[in-house]
Amino acid sequence: MTGAPKADLTGWIRSPVTGAGITYDCYEKGSGPGVVLIPEVPGITPEVLGLAEHLVEQGFTVVVPSPFGEPGRAGTVGYTVRVISRLCVSSEFRAFAANAHRPITDYLRAVAAELASRTPGPGVGVIGMCFTGGFALAAAVDDAVLASVVSQPAVPFPVSRARQIDPGMSAEEFDRVAQRADEGAVCALGLRFSEDSNAPRARFDTLKSRLGDAFEVIELDSSPGNPGGFSQRAHSVLTSELREVDGHPALVARERVVAFLRERLSPSAA
Repeated sequence: MTGAPKADLTGWIRSPVTGAGITYDCYEKGSGPGVVLIPEVPGITPEVLGLAEHLVEQGFTVVVPSPFGEPGRAGTVGYTVRVISRLCVSSEFRAFAANAHRPITDYLRAVAAELASRTPGPGVGVIGMCFTGGFALAAAVDDAVLASVVSQPAVPFPVSRARQIDPGMSAEEFDRVAQRADEGAVCALGLRFSEDSNAPRARFDTLKSRLGDAFEVIELDSSPGNPGGFSQRAHSVLTSELREVDGHPALVARERVVAFLRERLSPSAA
């Protein structure tokens, strides 16, 4: 099989964006309905940009915030460890805290609202992955967010049962997201590998129990001998594990993500 899709920063427009008292650079490209793509650790890697470019090709305006890491830099073990070490002690991210409001989500809501104000359609989508997976759903507190893609959410780090079942946001935020889901104002799509202990099934059960039919779950088989050939350590559904081969399970999952965003964000959905 070929490797995961990759791209670089060619053609992306960088500009600082301030929200909730926080400023980070954001990278933008494309036209059409808006999607905020929050990178996974260690940052805006070539694989994250490969996903971003695909979304642009599919007709979306994509904004990729850069809250950590060096944009465009390939991931290595040492680089990833250094980024995680910083994030673990950052008050913006609160990597271990359960039932916690994370200040970074206020920033992401501001980015989403600004993007929604100038792109077509009734609102925007937000995609989070790995360390940022749950941030995409926490951003749905804001009315501008109509679609959240929660891919392998790993925060809070699942080092205890309480953290495994934690939805990745405070109880007040979860109540608001659930209310919006009940009203039909937001839907979410969750993705994980079946054997991925870093994005525990218990967390998905928590989300499903509150959001019901508004939370669609895609679980890719990574058990021994699985037909997709995934390792039991497979984690990143939409980036490093994806292969552009017809019928590849992660490719099918990406196709569903694109369809989901179109369903929720097309101007006709307004």
